[in-house]
Amino acid sequence: MFSNGQMIFGVIFFIVFAIIIGFTYRKDFKLHKRFYSGSIWVLVGFIGFILSIVAIKFFFK
Repeated sequence: MFSNGQMIFGVIFFIVFAIIIGFTYRKDFKLHKRFYSGSIWVLVGFIGFILSIVAIKFFFK
């Protein structure tokens, strides 16, 4: 499947990538609060829409 070196590279890459993304997010946190203050409702609406599709699928099965 994957060699030992590929697995080590993948794990290290994931850890470094997550650290960089976290640092960048923390740096831009004030901008996110200012410009994306109501975006949580878009996420809630999207999740509600997906859940309603799943509920309709199981209801009419």
